[in-house]
Amino acid sequence: MSFAPDLTETLARARSDLRMGVPVVLAGPGGAALVLAAETLSAHRLAAAQGLDAEVDLALTARRAETLKARAYDGDVARVAVPAAATRAWVQSVADPKDDLAQPMKGPLRTRRDGDATLHRLALALVKSARLLPAALVVPLAAADAAGFAAAEGLGLIDAAAAAPHLERLSPLSHVVTAQVPLRAAEATRLHIFRPEDGSEEHYAVEIGRPDRAAPVLARLHSACFTGDLLGSLKCDCGPQLNAALGQMGEAGAGILLYLNQEGRGIGLANKMRAYALQDQGFDTVEANHRLGFEDDERDFRLGAEMLRRLGVGQVRLLTNNPAKIARMEESGIAVAERVPLKVGETRFNHHYLATKARKSGHLL
Repeated sequence: MSFAPDLTETLARARSDLRMGVPVVLAGPGGAALVLAAETLSAHRLAAAQGLDAEVDLALTARRAETLKARAYDGDVARVAVPAAATRAWVQSVADPKDDLAQPMKGPLRTRRDGDATLHRLALALVKSARLLPAALVVPLAAADAAGFAAAEGLGLIDAAAAAPHLERLSPLSHVVTAQVPLRAAEATRLHIFRPEDGSEEHYAVEIGRPDRAAPVLARLHSACFTGDLLGSLKCDCGPQLNAALGQMGEAGAGILLYLNQEGRGIGLANKMRAYALQDQGFDTVEANHRLGFEDDERDFRLGAEMLRRLGVGQVRLLTNNPAKIARMEESGIAVAERVPLKVGETRFNHHYLATKARKSGHLL
């Protein structure tokens, strides 16, 4: 018997460490590296990394590299060589686009084309899973010394070969509890709480009435939106969609709304606000995500399919304007018998946002 953390627990610790600015060590069969999140980088840890007598890279996604006119020789990843005199401010100016228009000259940036980018790619996956800006300092270490270095510095050590496929898998969900919660839309409502084993945010299923599992269930996958759902923001249509979906289910007497904690299309609230700030500079919602280093949509709709399966639902009438949700449900084994449109909430503040979703993301608006 052992109290040592398993890989899932080790990765959960790594996310927490990176959010606090603490580095982690990745060790693979071909090498090892010290990884620091650019967003939470401190001046003293940057100096310590520069003192390791090794070339320091700043790993960026190809989306961010494109904005910076830096070559991504590894396809989805760019390995930017960090100058020896680089400061914390320089690193964060390259990682964060907030001052791109005010200070457009970041370089010239030299990116590496030789060597292996496996650890850089894993570093980016880790910082993204921690809801940080997708940019990480990567400092090579001798593979034979990685465990000793991590132990001496009190840092988490991650098996890179095992971690890479693990991060791609959907974390198993545990059903925590179900309780009755009468709503304005329907008094006969139960709330189910699901908790991922990887320590990430919990997700909720709002079950109205007693949907017939033998027939397609009226359902919606609704991604959390703090600004729209709770504050009533006029920059999106999320709050009106949430209330309209619950209202339709209440009128029908049955339905299931899955409330997925994937704020900002999966990038987290802080990065969503960064995207909003870029929209204030004139970029549309897709361009803002790309400048930050993210894809158009970073959500994982497999979560919704798994929750539906756990609730005994195999076929749905899906309330959505997003064809991608239908495709992801079908790919995950949930049959979509019908798409039910949900066109509500357009305002003068979000008209351009909705038009961009229709034009660039294929939403049926």
